Amino acid sequence: VLYVYPKADTSGCTIEANDFTRLAPDFAALGIPVVGLSPDPVKALDKFKAKHGLGVALASDEGRTLLESLGVWVEKSMYGRQYMGAERSTFLVGADGRVARAWPKVSVPGHADEVLAAAKALRR
Repeated sequence: VLYVYPKADTSGCTIEANDFTRLAPDFAALGIPVVGLSPDPVKALDKFKAKHGLGVALASDEGRTLLESLGVWVEKSMYGRQYMGAERSTFLVGADGRVARAWPKVSVPGHADEVLAAAKALRR
C-alpha cells in the first residue's frame, strides 16, 4: 500500500496515518507493507512519526519525482489561492508490482479499512 498525503502533522494526514497504523498488523499478516508518501523533508517525517507513534513507514519525495509520475502532484485551491500540492490518494500494488487498485481524491474517514478490505480480496 502506498498512500499519498499532502503534509505531515496536519489534522487529516494525522488521522489517516493513525488509521493505517491501527491496521498495520492486519496488513502485515497479509504480507503487505504500508508506506505513506509526502513531499515533506525526511526530518519533518521523522518528527511526525515520533510525535504520533506511527507504525507505518513514511517516505519523502521532496523533489516530487514520484508524486508527479503518479499524477498526484496537482494544482489545488484554498481560500481562493492556487498552489501545487499532493493530492491525497492511495495505491494498492499487487505482488506483480502493478497497481491493482487506486483511490484518487481520498476522503479519510474509513479509508484505511476500505484499503484493507481490498487487500484481503486481492489475496483471495
